[in-house]
Amino acid sequence: MSTRVKETETVGTPAGDARITWYRDPEPVQAVVALGHGAGGGIGARDLQALAAALPARGYTVALVEQPWRVAGKKVAPAPKTLDAGWTALWPALAKPGLPVVAGGRSAGARVACRTARELGAYAVLALSFPLHPPGKPERSRVDELTGAGVPTLVVQGARDPFGRPEEFPPGTELAEVAYGDHGFAVPKSAGVGEAESMAALTDAVLAWLDGLLG
Repeated sequence: MSTRVKETETVGTPAGDARITWYRDPEPVQAVVALGHGAGGGIGARDLQALAAALPARGYTVALVEQPWRVAGKKVAPAPKTLDAGWTALWPALAKPGLPVVAGGRSAGARVACRTARELGAYAVLALSFPLHPPGKPERSRVDELTGAGVPTLVVQGARDPFGRPEEFPPGTELAEVAYGDHGFAVPKSAGVGEAESMAALTDAVLAWLDGLLG
């Protein structure tokens, strides 16, 4: 039976206060998995919550990070440089002594993790619903952010994601596909697959990847 503990920590940054919600089980811990949210939602996203529920019992502490703009109640995310500055400022709170940190997030949070991974010394990057391009505009590719992370990177992508379907990613990308999923990993009723099944597939793929890196 899980003995997961949930704790909240406020961290000051140049952009305002950020908030970290920790999900941890008792020792031993193999790594911290730090995940940021997207530009259109918070840490209540189904994929972030599924990982927070599944990973601690397997030895991975999960830190769900709310950027200052979200903590302040604003509805529009700031520019990428401001997001990166906030993430960089709170990194010392995530980097526990002796534990590798896997940086990540969904959508805009994945972009932040990729852009800052090398500078901050992240062990790896977990990119959930990486927005490879704006919907309908494949010519505006953000692939350089993904390939520039400089550390092992797993992309978890919905098969119907308008921001980049799995087959649009470059050859060699380590990628796990969520069948029928859209950008938020929602699946249509006609798919015959429920949310619980989709999230189980997502968490299984992430756990297999983490175990391969750190096990």
